[in-house]
Amino acid sequence: MKILRKLFLLLIIVPIAIVMTVQLYFFLQIWWWVDHNPDSTSFMRRQLAVIQEKNPNAKLQYKWVPYNRISNNLKRAIIASEDSNFSEHEGIDWEALQKAYEKNTKKGKVVAGGSTITQQLAKNLFLSGDRSYVRKAQEFAITYMLEYWMDKERIFEIYLNVVEWGGGVFGAEAAARHYFGVSAANLGASQAARLAVMLPNPRFFDKHQGSNYLAHRTGLILRRMGSAELP
Repeated sequence: MKILRKLFLLLIIVPIAIVMTVQLYFFLQIWWWVDHNPDSTSFMRRQLAVIQEKNPNAKLQYKWVPYNRISNNLKRAIIASEDSNFSEHEGIDWEALQKAYEKNTKKGKVVAGGSTITQQLAKNLFLSGDRSYVRKAQEFAITYMLEYWMDKERIFEIYLNVVEWGGGVFGAEAAARHYFGVSAANLGASQAARLAVMLPNPRFFDKHQGSNYLAHRTGLILRRMGSAELP
């Protein structure tokens, strides 16, 4: 019985210890990023590996730029398109999640996400693209860690620099130069709105830049940008 009891305790304690160690790693890594810029993200490394399967010499288009060198047009466009309550919520917009759930249930398929900018950053920094309740729970935990350590401006700065904008294109600076031949600081309103619309499916829109949906949605985001609140 003593051996069985020890084995039972071991089967409980070891997984808990592993989970706690992983959480501590995330917690400390995020603390480090408060004033140090990430060199890459989990998502960037996975995409680079995919690209290099076809071309071993391929590199990502990526260049970090500080928050004040990214156009306010782009910041407003992304908030208007992706997370209108970004400055107000504490990482997770429960109302938006509820609305997304109701919309997806009505349509019978996933047509809305409801993820905030902070949640998207959590996924990009650390997680895989797999969909599961465990992965979603980890996303929520990392989201709250980001909000605990960082102010909204820092969260947004990192997001703008690491989010994917096309095949091998990451961050606002690379996207601005890839699509428009300008710096992120010089993006006009319509250019910024177009980039914001691309975010949910950037590789598709990279290859289908003449999409009618892209043009229509860009006009909608342009009209919403004026009311977007920046951190």
